[in-house]
Amino acid sequence: MPPSLDDWLPEGHLARFVAELVDEVLDLGPILASYTQTRGYPPYDPRLMLRLLIYGYSTGVRSSRAIERKCVDDVGFRFLAADVAPDFRSIARFRRRHLAALADLFVQSLRLAQKLGMVKMGRVALDGTKLEANASRHKAMSYPRLVAKEEQVEAEIAALEAAVAALLADAEAVDAAEDARFGVDGKDTDLPAELDRREKRLARLQAARAQIEAEAAERARARAEDKERRRQDRDGDDDGQKVTDAGQAAAAVARPKPKAQANFTDPQSRIMRNSDGAYVQAYNAQAVVDDAHQIITAADVTDCASDAPSYTPMLEQSAANTGIHPDQALVDAGYCSDANLDAAATRQAEHGTETFMATGRLAHDEQVPPAPRGRIPASATPKQRMARKLRTKPGKAAYRRRKAIVEPVFGQIMTRQNGRNLLLRGKDAARGEWRLLAACHNLLKIFRYNAVSGLAAITG
Repeated sequence: MPPSLDDWLPEGHLARFVAELVDEVLDLGPILASYTQTRGYPPYDPRLMLRLLIYGYSTGVRSSRAIERKCVDDVGFRFLAADVAPDFRSIARFRRRHLAALADLFVQSLRLAQKLGMVKMGRVALDGTKLEANASRHKAMSYPRLVAKEEQVEAEIAALEAAVAALLADAEAVDAAEDARFGVDGKDTDLPAELDRREKRLARLQAARAQIEAEAAERARARAEDKERRRQDRDGDDDGQKVTDAGQAAAAVARPKPKAQANFTDPQSRIMRNSDGAYVQAYNAQAVVDDAHQIITAADVTDCASDAPSYTPMLEQSAANTGIHPDQALVDAGYCSDANLDAAATRQAEHGTETFMATGRLAHDEQVPPAPRGRIPASATPKQRMARKLRTKPGKAAYRRRKAIVEPVFGQIMTRQNGRNLLLRGKDAARGEWRLLAACHNLLKIFRYNAVSGLAAITG
């Protein structure tokens, strides 16, 4: 008898866990629902493809070509693929076709962790990390350079069109002479390839310029509307039309900043500064992590380099995913803003979540000074109150846990899961891939936590 792959794979192997998970635990309804019609050659079993992607994203093998190779020379992949080797195009098409369903596995992984008692929601930490986009920053162009390049290409097209017109006039004169001599038998003349290439390039430049201008107008609109709302709050006014008019007036005169850029490979990605101080074409990946077992309770991707706008949306997503508001939320100085400090006070009053938010970055080995004694002055700003709270013994003890909760999670995703770079382009695709990485992180935590009993506690 030929050797059995089942005999080659040790008991308690991650591949066995993934097979049992896909076959018996996960809800595959959204994926299986798309395979209702018989057309052409039968597709690979969706469960087989899902097994390979979960195992690949858990072990750092994310490229479709790399997965195809592993299905030949890796026992774990061969076991999950039932000794079949899907080609990389099939794997890539499956991932692209079912990306939304794959991203939803994140919520399923979180609920499995809750069922096992791994999510306590006593203390959570929120942080962000920069994921390098599948695009080079050298393929980006600033707004002034875009305008200059657009004018240059327009001039080149005009010169080419003049040359083409002269060639066509000469050709028509020759054709007329030949028609008079040999009879009429004319053919259409195609546009020269060089002119066609320049026109396509001009279209890309104009699209990039329009994108930058639209983003500048939207930012100006949002700032003007927010300013008008705050003015109305101070004056006791409530006129929605004035807010709209202020936003439209600001958008009409908005001009992009000279450093505003657009990338031709992935226009939705942005140049951001990573933790090493280098500037990369990237997305800002956000995560909320529970303290008990480092389970990710919320995951998202934004195209904003700043973490501050993600404070409220991420905590809201965490509460929606788990059904529970945490007792404490720990966030670093990147989230500190007047709006977020006000939101933190409102969140504590409404949901009981106490936020510990750093108000400034500390230098290396710098110690937090002790809190001053006595009552807090009535004139203290929200930032001063937060800074004072972090200087107390309970504040120091709580905030000290932040690094130990969230930063190891990012480290595990970047190293074990090879998640530093995104493979897919566009913000929606980047969000889906980040949530798939977060789902696999949670499943790895469940695998290690429940290594002895398998999935018996889940499957019942």
